[in-house]
Amino acid sequence: MSSERPRCWHPALAANCLLLALLFLFSGCGRTPPLVQREAYVFGTRVEVSVWGESAARAGAALSAVLAEFDRLHRMLHAWQPSELTALNRAIAGGERDIPVSAELAAILRDAQAIAARSDGLFDPAIGGMVALWGFHADEYRPALPDPAALAALVRAKPRMADLTIEGDRVSSRNRAVQLDLGGYAKGYALDRAAAILRGLGVKNALINIGGNVMALGDKGGTPWRVGIQHPRAAAPLASIELADGEAIGTSGDYQRYFELDGRRYCHLIDPRSGRPAEGTQAVTVLIPRREGAGALSDAASKPLFIAGEAGWRRLADALGVDQALRIGSDGAAQATAALKRRLVVLDKDLRLSVVP
Repeated sequence: MSSERPRCWHPALAANCLLLALLFLFSGCGRTPPLVQREAYVFGTRVEVSVWGESAARAGAALSAVLAEFDRLHRMLHAWQPSELTALNRAIAGGERDIPVSAELAAILRDAQAIAARSDGLFDPAIGGMVALWGFHADEYRPALPDPAALAALVRAKPRMADLTIEGDRVSSRNRAVQLDLGGYAKGYALDRAAAILRGLGVKNALINIGGNVMALGDKGGTPWRVGIQHPRAAAPLASIELADGEAIGTSGDYQRYFELDGRRYCHLIDPRSGRPAEGTQAVTVLIPRREGAGALSDAASKPLFIAGEAGWRRLADALGVDQALRIGSDGAAQATAALKRRLVVLDKDLRLSVVP
């Protein structure tokens, strides 16, 4: 067993998936840039929100509103602490029908269900039971394999988002094995909510980072926001990229939540087909242009591309409408779509990068 302490969104990895870079681009100009920044810990990860070009009072009020919204969503969507989501899971497990939920949760589930259908079911928030069996429903977890019989039973039960019927604000499931875990969607949804709040308060320029899921608003004093794409095997960025207004970028990696046992790495990204952690990929990054739900899609879309592996990731990117993506294979070699490759500034001189059509 590895002596390394299991990590859960370890802050030493600099927000894990992505590094916020060049926030203080003008720090050497003899004046303090008009940047106001707040940090917090929600969704099991560190969040940073930066506002540019507003007074301290105006920026502070906007940031407080955003962090309050993050706390609300955390309490609504938590997968194992008491929340609206866990209440729904208990009702499904108990065989209840026409379960009342908030209009917001119903809308979230409909969107997640649609993304699941387009991803061939490789993004599937209904497999929370499998995630729990692997020990990832905890802030701290221990290196241990799940009970084989319990895991096999869940795989046979085939819980899927397609099992849900959502009519108005009522939810039913034909499969009592469905246990919802929106950990692969909630951070992106929170990006969308934060952007809406900031824009509603008149803030034009901001950068929102939730554990490496990032959305940009406007720019930073006429300079685009630039973020780094985390190296999956080093505490450094392997590349950087400028984000335009409203763009969102998200990464799934096997270095974020994982444990090692007998020299083997087991990550939190579970393949619904096998009930086991996906292998063959170190990280996938996707970039979504400004559109409704860009944040949620940037969070969700990286998961099925990660699970699909080398043979299927590009096809699923097309199915999800993602034309800017980067995949790092288990051997460390990188593949990028042409649309993303044009925008990347590669920082790792040893990176082997090829372009896929």
